[in-house]
Amino acid sequence: MTAGESHGQALVAIVEGIPAGLRVRRDFIQMRITARQAGYGRGGRMKIEQDTPSFLSGVRNGITLGSPVSVLISNRDWENWQKVMAPFNVDEAAVQARSISRPRPGHADLAGALKYGHSDIRNILERASARETAVKTAIGAIAEQLLLEFEIEIAAHVIRIGKVCADTSSIARKQLLKNSEMSPVRCADPAAAGKMMKEIDAAAAARDTLGGKVEVVAYNIPVGLGSHVQHDRRLGVRLAAAVMGVPAIKAVEIGEGVRLAELRGSEAHDEIFHSRRKGMRSAGFYRKTNRAGGIEGGISNGENIILKATMKPIPTLGRPLRSVDLLTRKPAKAAVERSDICAVPAASIIARAAVALELASAMIEKFGGDSIAEMKRNFTAYLRALRSFGGNA
Repeated sequence: MTAGESHGQALVAIVEGIPAGLRVRRDFIQMRITARQAGYGRGGRMKIEQDTPSFLSGVRNGITLGSPVSVLISNRDWENWQKVMAPFNVDEAAVQARSISRPRPGHADLAGALKYGHSDIRNILERASARETAVKTAIGAIAEQLLLEFEIEIAAHVIRIGKVCADTSSIARKQLLKNSEMSPVRCADPAAAGKMMKEIDAAAAARDTLGGKVEVVAYNIPVGLGSHVQHDRRLGVRLAAAVMGVPAIKAVEIGEGVRLAELRGSEAHDEIFHSRRKGMRSAGFYRKTNRAGGIEGGISNGENIILKATMKPIPTLGRPLRSVDLLTRKPAKAAVERSDICAVPAASIIARAAVALELASAMIEKFGGDSIAEMKRNFTAYLRALRSFGGNA
């Protein structure tokens, strides 16, 4: 659970259920937070904030205790907003100067104002802002470190910005990770990355914004995460919901996703093979293709989990769209807040955090344990049972 407003004093997250004994690397968390702030096309807010997480509980000397972990990220811009956003005794003149009554098409502005009865849209946009994802990225990095204890690694990269698509089909795993980390747009295809930056420049010149698509891949996943027995326990449902929770994400695909609608069954499904030397996390069963994206019937099948998420363009435009003033009901141009031209590279970082949190939860549910050591013993016993499944004929 997270709390905090975009221009409030701080962002806070509380995570419960992390086993005791997990070594937490602050530099790993900081690396993810810094990556979220970077990216070609980001706006002026990123130059103001220097996000650094503070741990308030649940960690002692770099080791989790098994109690709730709480993380705080202070907002440096709070200094300029105290009179407007203070919990008590605000400056009414300052509040009036910063109040907003012209909702932006594509934002939570209008629906939120009507739902909660606010005439000042700032009461909605401050929490609806993607600023919340700074602390979500921090706790996602903790979840990633838990997964790494089980040799599960997650990659996230940009595969589309505007009309420019990347081709990463022939790029090996390690190179994909390296290329995306080095790219200003987090794209593993260098040729496409250059075109993406030009696309962002063109949008900026037109005072417009751009969306795109990101891909998240989780490697070395064991068979058996999630369940088919209830809809909300299906791993695909949980992962899709988590990624859809990233601001501005409008579609999530698993595996080949929407392309499967074009194929016949003989082309769509992944044939099953067996070898005692392959797929040790899936009893030796494996696929030569992965159109299902590593999930069948709501359960991980031992192949890599692949998700693609589509992000719409940021709704705050330099040349605002038509709207209606909430107070006068008269036509007006939408409000303009400080914003990005393109936040797709950052969305890849946040989507990875969302996937990491959900996969870590699924691993904890499957293998239990109050400590990492106990969880690993359970995991090892499970793999041993898989190896002897059916007599391992």
